[in-house]
Amino acid sequence: MNKHNNKKKPDTQTEIKVQHSPGGIKGRWMMNSLSFVLVILATVLILVSVGVSGYYYAAIRDNLVRRATGLSSEFQKDWTENYDQFYARAENTVLDYAGKEKVELQFLNRYNRIMLSTSGLTSGGAPSTEDASQALTDQKTAIFTGRDPLSEERVMSVSTPLFSENGDLIGGVRIISSLHIAERQIWFIIGLTSLCSLGFLILVVASNNYFIKSIVGPVLKINTIAKEIADGRYGVRLQKTYDDEIGELCDTINYMSDEISRAERMKNDFISSVSHELRTPLTAIGGWSETLIAGGGEDPEEVMQGLTIIQKEANRLTRMVEELLDFARIESGRMKLEIELFDLSIELYEAVYMYENLLQRTGMRLTYDEDEHDSYFVSGDRHRMKQVFLNILDNAAKYGADGNRIDITLCREAGKVLVSVRDYGAGIPEAELPFVKEKFYKGSSKRRGSGIGLAVTDEIVNLHGGSLTIDSKVGEGTTVTIALPVADTQTIAKPSETEGEA
Repeated sequence: MNKHNNKKKPDTQTEIKVQHSPGGIKGRWMMNSLSFVLVILATVLILVSVGVSGYYYAAIRDNLVRRATGLSSEFQKDWTENYDQFYARAENTVLDYAGKEKVELQFLNRYNRIMLSTSGLTSGGAPSTEDASQALTDQKTAIFTGRDPLSEERVMSVSTPLFSENGDLIGGVRIISSLHIAERQIWFIIGLTSLCSLGFLILVVASNNYFIKSIVGPVLKINTIAKEIADGRYGVRLQKTYDDEIGELCDTINYMSDEISRAERMKNDFISSVSHELRTPLTAIGGWSETLIAGGGEDPEEVMQGLTIIQKEANRLTRMVEELLDFARIESGRMKLEIELFDLSIELYEAVYMYENLLQRTGMRLTYDEDEHDSYFVSGDRHRMKQVFLNILDNAAKYGADGNRIDITLCREAGKVLVSVRDYGAGIPEAELPFVKEKFYKGSSKRRGSGIGLAVTDEIVNLHGGSLTIDSKVGEGTTVTIALPVADTQTIAKPSETEGEA
């Protein structure tokens, strides 16, 4: 007993995951642009904060270091062996110090005790920050920045050692500055920068909102019009507001709407025309069939007339069905050609000979002019090319009947075989010429036809690597010219040579 494998086959098609877009285009635009702007503003704010605080702290530090080292140099330069004189000079310096309203000046002994201070601190006390002991221990300038344990205020303190003329440590100089004013200035600049950043952010949001509205609005209108077109309201148009990409999209939608509307009209005209074309021969066939069945067979002439009409209308139906089948093959890309080398003049002459007998009954005159000194071999499908000639001759007879004359010429020019068919009928209006080769198009003509014969003819000529052009003037007639590339006759083997090789 066979067991069936019930495992599900893997899906070979690539599944496209549609991402959820909260807020639509506006939401995505705002999220992307604002994220970028916020990163930039945060970076600017950080750089301004670090830069401004670094600038102010460096300025205060450099000022304090300059003052402290300056005093140390002066005392070392004017040092005397008399310690009382040193103390007296330090006392005078404290009393007369010019910057004591902004900073505090202290003199320390070698044991890290305060001897004198501009703030009036009791002598003998120890400094509240570690820069003093560090300066005396390392015998070099030390700096402290932070909160003073005594005053709970953020300060910057600079201490530098005092040396005698012989280089002996005799004490130190300490200068303390409050950071309150500097930090208030720093926070003011940071706050001002933050307000500017906030204002810039609001401006960006407002401009983005305006910009998005100018895009989303037209897109929503385009979406509405597209839905209306999808619902069958062909021909509706968009109002173009901006001459940009959105404007180009509006022009494209309007063009598409017009083309769909025109194609819909052509399709309806085609259905109506084909229905009429089918009804006419079917009515004739049905009517004569009923007549013959009802007893019309007693008169031989009437029987012959009826059978002739039935045959003629049946041939019309066959040609119409063939046109429709050819059109379906072309639309689906299934039109195939039986390629061979053949003499185009032979196929043209046969088509002319067939129509010459038919046209003689209607009183139309057909002239055929061929340059007999040239070769007209082409590569293609001889049956399809004969179909092309018959279609063009049929159109010339149908639409040029008023002129009672059709001229056909065959010649070679610039490596191409040219077939020209001219009638002397009413002609085609200039405005309709660009559309006469389009499917379903019949223009202002009231003649019978499905509107696909010339489209099929043009496609067959194109498949042969040729071209079909139409020139017409109202009141003077129409000229149809077919140009096909000439085949290389040297590749054509003679029958006897071909049979010998076989």
